[in-house]
Amino acid sequence: MVFPLINSTFSRKIVKLELYQIDTFTDELFRGNSACVVPLKSWLPDEILIKIARENAVAETAFFIDKGKEIQLRWFTPEIEMDLCGHATLATAHCLLSILNYPNKEMVFDTKSGKLTVTFRDNLYYLDFPSRMPEASSLPDIIAKSLNIQPREVFKSRDYLLVYDSEDDIKNIKIERPIFDLINLDPGGVIVTAKGINSDFVSRYFTPQATILEDPVTGSAHCSLIPFWAERLSKQNLSAIQLSERCGKLYCENQNERVIIGGKAKTYFMGYFWTE
Repeated sequence: MVFPLINSTFSRKIVKLELYQIDTFTDELFRGNSACVVPLKSWLPDEILIKIARENAVAETAFFIDKGKEIQLRWFTPEIEMDLCGHATLATAHCLLSILNYPNKEMVFDTKSGKLTVTFRDNLYYLDFPSRMPEASSLPDIIAKSLNIQPREVFKSRDYLLVYDSEDDIKNIKIERPIFDLINLDPGGVIVTAKGINSDFVSRYFTPQATILEDPVTGSAHCSLIPFWAERLSKQNLSAIQLSERCGKLYCENQNERVIIGGKAKTYFMGYFWTE
């Protein structure tokens, strides 16, 4: 909801916007990945959207306009607009359904990655996303130099996907940030992954040159992780854990050209702010 205000001192139009902060891929506060969600009536200039995302200081801020049958959706980090973001899409669906009383349990989002559907059933949000099967690749020297543990295999789609021997390897990976930040993968990152102990697979995700180096839970990375592990493990339904400090759990299904990413969400904050 937008509330226009007039600042008589400076003769500028100020708008009041709603703001929601939601923890995703978790049912506990302070866990999973936090995203901000801002409903709009019309698009603000991109430079203002970037400034809002930077002020929010979370990995992603989602901006949406409800057009009825479809919902226009865009995602911004504190630095750039993204082509795809899983956790902020989940946060938007949760905001619409649990806070803003959206009438349907299936939501269709119009995005830079095409039409994305989110369905709520059995207390889970299921994201229908494009599949990005990674292909065998070589590891750039600069990425190798930034890692304290070297991968066993290397693949690439939008992101580099590095395969390790064990869950312990994933937990123990450290990034040499001064070297890592010399890498330009815009808008991609580096996924590290291995078979899991209490899940089918585990992962972590790092983004060079980003304010937030390690993303707590990365839905879009699972567009590559799901088809990769579905083929590797010969199963279509998989459980996944992202082993960041906040940690998150994902319920995954491989559907050839599409992947289904399931998760829970918890509202942390509801408020508003003013902007030009």
